[in-house]
Amino acid sequence: MLKQIGVAATIALGLSGALTGVASAETLKWGAARDIYSLDPYSYGDSYTLSFLNHVYEGLVRYDADLQIEPALAASWEQVSDTVWRFHLREGVTFHDGAEFTADDVLASLKRVSDPVSPLRGNLPAYKSSKKVDDYTVDIEMTGPYPLLLNDLTNIHIFDAGWLVDNDSEKPTDVGAQIEGYATYHTNGTGPFRLESRVPDSKTVLLVNENWWDEAAHNIDRIEFVPITSAATRVAALLSGEIDFSEEAPAQDVPRLSAQPELKVMERTNLRTVMLGFNRKPTLDNGSENKFNDLRVRQAFAHALDPELIQQRIMRGKSRTAGTIVAPDIPGYSTELDTPYLYDPEQSRRLLQEAGAADYPFTLVCTTDAYVNEEELCQGIVNMLSRGGFKPQLDIAPTAAQAPKRTGGKADVYLIGWANEPMLDSYSILVQMIKSRSDTAGVFNWGGWSYPEIDDLIEQASTEMDREKRLDLQTRALELVKEEIVMLPLHQQPMAWVMDKKIDKIAQAADNKVRHWLTHVSE
Repeated sequence: MLKQIGVAATIALGLSGALTGVASAETLKWGAARDIYSLDPYSYGDSYTLSFLNHVYEGLVRYDADLQIEPALAASWEQVSDTVWRFHLREGVTFHDGAEFTADDVLASLKRVSDPVSPLRGNLPAYKSSKKVDDYTVDIEMTGPYPLLLNDLTNIHIFDAGWLVDNDSEKPTDVGAQIEGYATYHTNGTGPFRLESRVPDSKTVLLVNENWWDEAAHNIDRIEFVPITSAATRVAALLSGEIDFSEEAPAQDVPRLSAQPELKVMERTNLRTVMLGFNRKPTLDNGSENKFNDLRVRQAFAHALDPELIQQRIMRGKSRTAGTIVAPDIPGYSTELDTPYLYDPEQSRRLLQEAGAADYPFTLVCTTDAYVNEEELCQGIVNMLSRGGFKPQLDIAPTAAQAPKRTGGKADVYLIGWANEPMLDSYSILVQMIKSRSDTAGVFNWGGWSYPEIDDLIEQASTEMDREKRLDLQTRALELVKEEIVMLPLHQQPMAWVMDKKIDKIAQAADNKVRHWLTHVSE
């Protein structure tokens, strides 16, 4: 019989039974602000979903607790030419169903994730092909010299080729297009935990993988992942001990949670820059002329927002105001670019008048479950824009309802966050969000903009193997993004993890990814 301890004491270890009562030391109750979108890691380019699925699936390489790349399913690698990387696979690894991990699984996974309909294909922007050298060696060919392949591969999860065939899952699913499949609700990975059960929007249960190839640094037998979208309910669950851990502590409740003797709070800002994107097609979804194509209207938008008010009141002083679309930790960042527009509603109204866009009506699309204080933030933005001469209407709903509007180019203006994961380099946002849309680039260019000069800088950076020269190209691209207000950055959002004090080891990195295979709870 397992040793029993108070639920509040199991914050980093357990999730057994219902959300009340007593939990064993080997069970971790993880109370999250939102659910994951799917069990298929290729179904949507959502960092949160991908980070959760890192408990179940693994890549050829991974980031450690210090965000340094280390071997995972690949034991080693080298470049055999300017465009070909050779990976030597780890032997003796098995999937959760017992199937052996081999080169065939890597090839099948790379084919699936790079499929033209894969929502995650942008995570491998320079991928061309792969071939099997032998059962434990794979060559990956790029479209040209490419310096960031290892970064890209950290979140390309590897599937069992036979499992994909047996379950008619060789094609990826797509959350945005509402295309589901067997992999949406089932898993078969090689990771430290395996799926026991899943009820979307209710509970997902993981069990320890006793046959994991790596030496476990955790002592968790069971994880119960429970989405609790209400911030007040989540805080109450932490205070009562009904959940043991949450990486989404509401900013306004951090002082109260910090004062609880049985809890501890870990705070910092993370890599994710929250920003606004503009529809740049000739007409908006309602058929009216799209005046966001006029730089003066975008400038008016920027001058209408009060960065200090957002930081101090809406974000409770916990965020970091941003003047550029990447955080300081991200290569390519420049302090010279990191200056926000001045708050000047009078200038906003003047610019709108000059552009013939006075009292310009539009819809701001926001979600309720993706970013810190998002509802309050979006409402505050609407109020500020109204004072600046716009006529905004707020359209806010859970991400499941809003994703088709954004990905389908039907949002006039939308809120989005980008942490540059898994690449952890400014090339990530440049190639996936800023570059003109193509087969593998501009996957998140939902506004439909196109800047040939920026595209050219991104293209040059994609093949520049000299790091200093590459980052200079990317910084120049970011400068043009700022000048043209392709995206309007707001802030790097805060992160606050709350846990029972019996969690004596947990890895909190700036990417805000939970790595419970590194979590330990004292007995």
